[in-house]
Amino acid sequence: MQLTGIPAKKRGNTFPVYMLRKSKAFACTKREESRFSPLGSPHRVMFRGAVVQPIKTPVYQIQQVREIEQRAREQLGLSSQTLMQRAGKAAFEFLLRRFPQAQKIAVFCGSGNNGGDGYVVAQLAHERGLQVTLWQVGNPEKMSPEKMSKEARVAFEACHAIPTYLFHEQANLNHPDLVIDAICGIGLKETLREEVVKAIATIHNLNVPIFSLDVPTGIEADTGRILGSAIHATATITFLGLKLGLVTASGLACAGELALNDLQVPASLFSQIEPAAEKLELSAFSSYLKPRFRDWHKGLSGHVLVVGGGKGYAGAARMAAVAALRIGAGLVSVATHPDHAMMMNTNCPEIMCHGVSSAKEIQPLVEKADVIILGPGLGQTEWAKTLWASICASELPLLLDADALNLLAQTNLYHNNWVLTPHPGEAARLLSSTVDEVQNDRLTALKTIQKRYGGVCVLKGAGSLILSPSSLPVVCTKGNPGMSSAGMGDILSGVIGGLMAQRIPLGDAAKLGVYLHAMAGDLAAKEGERGMLATDLYPYLRRLVNQL
Repeated sequence: MQLTGIPAKKRGNTFPVYMLRKSKAFACTKREESRFSPLGSPHRVMFRGAVVQPIKTPVYQIQQVREIEQRAREQLGLSSQTLMQRAGKAAFEFLLRRFPQAQKIAVFCGSGNNGGDGYVVAQLAHERGLQVTLWQVGNPEKMSPEKMSKEARVAFEACHAIPTYLFHEQANLNHPDLVIDAICGIGLKETLREEVVKAIATIHNLNVPIFSLDVPTGIEADTGRILGSAIHATATITFLGLKLGLVTASGLACAGELALNDLQVPASLFSQIEPAAEKLELSAFSSYLKPRFRDWHKGLSGHVLVVGGGKGYAGAARMAAVAALRIGAGLVSVATHPDHAMMMNTNCPEIMCHGVSSAKEIQPLVEKADVIILGPGLGQTEWAKTLWASICASELPLLLDADALNLLAQTNLYHNNWVLTPHPGEAARLLSSTVDEVQNDRLTALKTIQKRYGGVCVLKGAGSLILSPSSLPVVCTKGNPGMSSAGMGDILSGVIGGLMAQRIPLGDAAKLGVYLHAMAGDLAAKEGERGMLATDLYPYLRRLVNQL
């Protein structure tokens, strides 16, 4: 099967995406075209001339992938050898499209089935006339054919005509055009051995593109954490199902351009296994972004009250307020420290500002609001604690961020009518743990916070995770490093709060808000990630919420 790759324009820190089209030399069926599912931005596959945007992309952990493999063997009669051959062929076809100039290829293989996939790719490349060298990485005893799995041994023995060497630190790799990483796969759970770490360092020092099979070596496929060291791939093709560790934490950075191939396993089999999460897709929420009727008025778009801006921190509350307006809220009020009330709406007179000193003074504002955002720039002073206690007693839908979360961590408060938006540091405080513990298993941290405190939880970071009651977690793969700057969380709070005010259910408002915020960040990053300000997102938020 020949497929021609058509790269989309690079957006910010996102990677090129490939729409798959039928080449003139080969007429692909709809099923054949669907085998390659590019997972960049946007997620599109060309089916007979029509662009299809999936509503939900399932995300799996390893136990579920193993179950899919087992059922494929039992129900479809697909052997492990057949699946390995299909994986190798899929990877090679992707290689030809993504790296068409590569003529000299170095394939690094480990002792497991991931190495077996690498052997299949090496043999196909050799048959194609490419110059291939095999490098075996690991304990020499485990690399002997008799120690390999049956599937890997068959694939290895087919490579008898390819030069094969045991990797060592002083190895001469002869300057390849491309490195294929097939050292460690989805079964990796422990810190990498020394010889693998040395191989990774050698590969990176080559300064050539790296193509990883299934998962970059060193990334734990369930969590995305780095197990000592990890390959930073140019592109990764993953097989059967999208792994959670490729779309959150460090795995998102290490995977590079990401593609999925289902190895010709029918959708009916996947439907038997509940995924661990779903990849966030805008199309699932398009009904909330329909044009408004001509007789619309501001009252129908909701009234947001932002409570924050402790002494010296007026900017955070102001950014959240403007973001809520830009995302479509009808009215936005700010309850802030009296020192800030006179200047809060400078250059944005649409914000209604109120200096408040006590719970009694804020109560009339609460009575007029539909949604409350609590926390941007709040602080943890006695003033802040007084307002926090008063707002948390309200029955209105709430969004808690920043110091509101830090104050929540000191209580056992549980609420089903709020959205919590912690970054890893705030999540660690909510869980009485450490940032490393949160980042090492972001999905478990997300579930624990939601169970302990109720409502909807958004765990921010690379591959933000969102969980609402009685639904699967979702992961957002958009966004870029330029968003790692002051105020981005305040903007997100305003976006989600503004959507909540527009009568969007809390869970969907959180998911849609995270997605729009990340997309706005990617658009702003077109002018460069370094030096990007949180307020640079404002015009893109307005554009997106109208155009999408």
